[in-house]
Amino acid sequence: MSDQLDLFEESYLMPKNREKIGQAELTYKTSSGILTKTTGFMDTYDFSLNPYSGCSFGCTYCYAAFFTRDKLKIENWGKWVEVKENALELLKKKRKKPLHDKVIYMSSVTDPYQPAEKHIGLTRALLGEFAAYHKIRLVVQTRSPLVTRDIDLFQKIGRVQVNMTITTDDEEVRRAFEPTCPANERRLAAIQEVNEAGVQTCITMTPLLPVKDPFQFAQDLKATGTERFIIQPFHTSRKGRFVAGTGARALEVMEEYNWSEERYMEILEVIKEQIPDIGEGKTGFAPPI
Repeated sequence: MSDQLDLFEESYLMPKNREKIGQAELTYKTSSGILTKTTGFMDTYDFSLNPYSGCSFGCTYCYAAFFTRDKLKIENWGKWVEVKENALELLKKKRKKPLHDKVIYMSSVTDPYQPAEKHIGLTRALLGEFAAYHKIRLVVQTRSPLVTRDIDLFQKIGRVQVNMTITTDDEEVRRAFEPTCPANERRLAAIQEVNEAGVQTCITMTPLLPVKDPFQFAQDLKATGTERFIIQPFHTSRKGRFVAGTGARALEVMEEYNWSEERYMEILEVIKEQIPDIGEGKTGFAPPI
């Protein structure tokens, strides 16, 4: 077992000489804990796990930006990432009392597969620890095709669901709201690959952004083989809370599409005709495994 874990740790690179990846400045910090007791929206899980603070994807609508108390960090959301350099060591301490049957959500306020992960390997190291020492139930939330790299560990852990966020069928909309995120086509291909590997999958339209062809959008989502879906509306009343520097273009897109709660309900009706058992809100995010 220890030899197996050593192999996992080989991918845990932690290159402290890297100061920037893409548009994001990297810093390394010592964290007091790695597993956080969940409350509120995610209280049906035992813990959330966030390998990083901040997220270089910098989606304009990201609620996670407002969990930091630092005004400057809010204003520069998407341009900084803090690496929890002792995360693996903290998780190793749980071996004395393994996390058997605990339900863990990764991640609630960051993306575990943002660009930094490709170079650092922290998420993979944590998954390796789970695979070797803990019989957990795990939900992984991402919008990155990099998630396919860790299919082998998802298979070892066993009770895993990978959630892929896909919010629109329109690349112009995607670029306005998710300017540094992978294209929708790549995300669809990635979640199909995960599904075909025998790992349970879910597509989260959270929040649903303007859609050009809701019927075809639903067909494309189902074509991945995924059978679980979650949807939530984009709250236009919060449009003043855009961050990451692309808010102006995002607002223009909303106006161009005449996006409103009424339009959301129209599109939701079309999608539900194709995906009748789609989950909504908090109940949709309840642990499925």
